[in-house]
Amino acid sequence: MPLKELAERRNLLHRKSDAQTILKHALDDVQIGQVALVSSFGAESVVLLHMVSEIDPTTPVIFLDTEMLFPETLTYQREAAEQLGLTNIRVIRPDRGAVMERDVDGILHQFDTDACCSLRKTEPLERALQDFGGWITGRKRVQGGQRAKLALFEKDEGARIKINPLADWTPKMIADYMDAHDLPRHPLVARGFASIGCAPCTTKVAEGEDPRAGRWRGQEKTECGIHFVDGKPQRQENAA
Repeated sequence: MPLKELAERRNLLHRKSDAQTILKHALDDVQIGQVALVSSFGAESVVLLHMVSEIDPTTPVIFLDTEMLFPETLTYQREAAEQLGLTNIRVIRPDRGAVMERDVDGILHQFDTDACCSLRKTEPLERALQDFGGWITGRKRVQGGQRAKLALFEKDEGARIKINPLADWTPKMIADYMDAHDLPRHPLVARGFASIGCAPCTTKVAEGEDPRAGRWRGQEKTECGIHFVDGKPQRQENAA
């Protein structure tokens, strides 16, 4: 079955399903194949990580260590994974040869953030996903831009299905779920970081700002490039 048609059928099937049901079925879906959760271990990541841990703690969890993350993120990743009992964490890093060739001094982000994201995120993730038929993301419609029409299931630019179980979740739903399950928070959230990426390209957000305003502040860029539509990285047109 063509992947676009498969995604459309799954959207119809799960139009009234909750996130846990969507996840459980996706992880067992023989037509999609093996599925991985791609997690940044960021501000809201623990919700999906907890759901997956309850369904199957051996589910592959891909964590992109760009080698420019906050130390707090690296610590949180280890501690949260241990607390949730996740046993198949796959830490992915940029290709060493490519880094030496294209960013030996670690300053590429200062003059070409898209090239840096490609080197440290997009390319490593594509390699990590080669053997998977689907991958789970934490994207949500409330994040705006092209995400405002986000489907639960999508065909991505590769031969895979992208699954967005939290597509219709609100910030309140996220907070309530964390409270209900007493989940560990990323330590930087309490310090004003509402959306957390690489340290050089992430700043705090002020009260009332869009949660992603601190990502690539002062630039038109609002996405790292791992999500594509028609061959182009998705960007949030209405983000600050």
